[in-house]
Amino acid sequence: MGMPALVKLPDGVDVEEITTTFQTSYAWDYNGAREELRTLYEKAKRDQWNASHAMDWSVDVDPEAENIPDMQIPIYGTHLWDRLTPAEIRKLRREQLSWTLSQFLHGEQGALLATAQIVDATPWIEAKYYAATQVVDEARHVEVYDRYLRDKLDKAYPINRHLKSLLDQTLTDGRWDMKYLGMQIMVEGLAMAAFGFMHKVCTEPLLKDLTQYVMRDEARHVAFGVLSLNGYYADMSAAELRDREEFLVEGCQLMRDRLLAEDVWEEMGLPIEETREIVLRSESMILFRKLLFSKVVPNVKRLGLLTPFVREHFAELDILQFETEEPSA
Repeated sequence: MGMPALVKLPDGVDVEEITTTFQTSYAWDYNGAREELRTLYEKAKRDQWNASHAMDWSVDVDPEAENIPDMQIPIYGTHLWDRLTPAEIRKLRREQLSWTLSQFLHGEQGALLATAQIVDATPWIEAKYYAATQVVDEARHVEVYDRYLRDKLDKAYPINRHLKSLLDQTLTDGRWDMKYLGMQIMVEGLAMAAFGFMHKVCTEPLLKDLTQYVMRDEARHVAFGVLSLNGYYADMSAAELRDREEFLVEGCQLMRDRLLAEDVWEEMGLPIEETREIVLRSESMILFRKLLFSKVVPNVKRLGLLTPFVREHFAELDILQFETEEPSA
């Protein structure tokens, strides 16, 4: 993977460019035989929604209110929390929510780019049909998170380096199935769990409504990955399979580490290393990090990728308890 390049466009907009190489596949068999993907495509067409009209953007949002319970902030109940003034607590609420939604926003743009690649790379016409609808879904998700951050919170954070690393690996890998693994199985699987948690605890009506709409799309996206890859790894060589195993393990480790939110602690003027250790040891955050993998592990098992190598590393992450959950197909 080449080094990312920062480029300024003639209109003054800054973009980051990465070099990607992957196979583009024509699918001349338009009849196909993957009925499950055609059914998913029909559901995707039926369930499209317009972000400008589906929810009430006129809702007044207080970004410093307890829109998410304070106990979900990783330092809640610690000596660092006890030292905060009421004004600092209000600021921390805004910063924590802005950071969380910013990572949702950046992840959705990564999904937009990855699924655009899947349209090109996937070998089945039904998968191309469905992936095209997901490109539209992801553009809509980028739109709503950007709008909420700008209009309601007036604050956004850069992408977390761990999330950026997984997105870059997914986008620059030339093998079509790795794009599914990185995006549909890992990123989308984690997003489903995170959105579900957000919807459950959120008390702000616009964000709760927005999250519900996004979750409806995400459930299809994860199923798309499972249905497309089902059976693909059964006869793969040991060397090729090890590439997928290592990719899954590294990706899951990156997604666990992305939740440390160092940018927030720096913004709040808190000691970074001390706060980082507190977050790592926090019982609520340990439980939350585990719960995020509740959709990933059963899907990995359904695909035949919960091999002894992956199982050993998932045991180290303490997420094997989810292997008996229902997969997302």
